[in-house]
Parts: sequence; C-alpha cells; structure tokens
Amino acid sequence: MPYTVYSKKNCSYCNNIKKILTGVGESYIELTLDRNFSKEDFIRKFGYGASFPRIMEGDQLLGGANETIMHLRQKGLL
Repeated sequence: MPYTVYSKKNCSYCNNIKKILTGVGESYIELTLDRNFSKEDFIRKFGYGASFPRIMEGDQLLGGANETIMHLRQKGLL
C-alpha cells in the first residue's frame, strides 16, 4: 500500500523520510504545502500544532518521521 507524505519546502525531516522510503523500496505520493493543500487543509486533517512531515499508509496515520521509521522497523524493512 503506498504511503502519502505531507511535506513542505525546505523541510529536512520531509526530505529524509522520502529518502528512507525510497531506500527501502516503498512507494509514496508526496503532497506539498501550498501546492497540493493549504495550511488550513493541513490543520483540518491533522489538527492544530501538527508538524511536518505527516505520513499515512493508506487511511492510517503513522505520524511523523520518527513514527514512520519505527513502523518500517516493525515491518522488518530497516
């Protein structure tokens, strides 16, 4: 199931998780702030105070970069 990475420009955590997903052979769709969604859309979906990146696997929110790395470890990919 592909991942969805909600990212923004100049976000090192966003860039790192995309590199990690690519490195373990997992496909993802990248959605970028101000290109694919607005700040208001992001807050509505993830709540006020949510940070970038936000990563989903299908309909399941994994969380940020650290939670996604833990998820990949549990799957035996890291």
